Amino acid sequence: MITIKKPDHFARMAKAGEAVAAVHRAVRRAAKPGVTTRHLDDVAAAVLRDHGCIPSFLHYHGFPAHICTSPNDVIVHGIPNDRPLQDGDVLSIDAGAIFDRYHADAAITFGVGEISAEVQTLIDATEEAMWAGIKAVAPGARIGDIGAAVQAVGDRHGYGIVQEYVGHGIGLNMHEKPNVPNFGKAGSGMKLREGMAICIEPMFNLGTHETFVEDDEWTVKTADGSLSAHWEHTVALTEEGVKVLTAQPELRADLWGSD
Repeated sequence: MITIKKPDHFARMAKAGEAVAAVHRAVRRAAKPGVTTRHLDDVAAAVLRDHGCIPSFLHYHGFPAHICTSPNDVIVHGIPNDRPLQDGDVLSIDAGAIFDRYHADAAITFGVGEISAEVQTLIDATEEAMWAGIKAVAPGARIGDIGAAVQAVGDRHGYGIVQEYVGHGIGLNMHEKPNVPNFGKAGSGMKLREGMAICIEPMFNLGTHETFVEDDEWTVKTADGSLSAHWEHTVALTEEGVKVLTAQPELRADLWGSD
């Protein structure tokens, strides 16, 4: 169900969002060739503790880590392990935090060491699509407006747009209604209204949009082994306007003031 948020609820979500942004900063700094994703999970755990937050992901339906670490052809839900990162890897980090019962959730993708121009374009275009979806958010807009905006970017580049895994509502639960697909028809779907919070999270692949899940029942990969990118922010429709709760502090201030 949708949790309709009040100003104090959004303030708690913003605190969780600050912790998620801090996790991304710390993990990105630590992610170098030779470092394991298990070490990155330890880094994330320490940041969440320092911010007084509980990890959203740890033990969620049995997930065994604080963050999802998804390299190369892993789209989402990668489990941290002891494989050292390699120069040229593409790494997505999905993190969630709970502050005083309220969740925030966001993902970033970046290259480890040197990556090709083609792969950097994939990363940049996926982030661009996320922001296009965020710009479509407004009271009275519809879910389909977000999906259409995201899809337009993916189609322009000819990427595989993942369909089985989508954005979602968020609040007292990490995953709430409505689903927020990364494709759709403008003007269709649920109408957005003040008091809602949603996660917009495009996933684009260099090849097919098709996916498969490994035997661990978590790790989602591209069906053809092509590289993938994933970006996500938690977005709130507050009485003060649309706010991106998981943006980095400097971007958050630029978007909606430093309050």
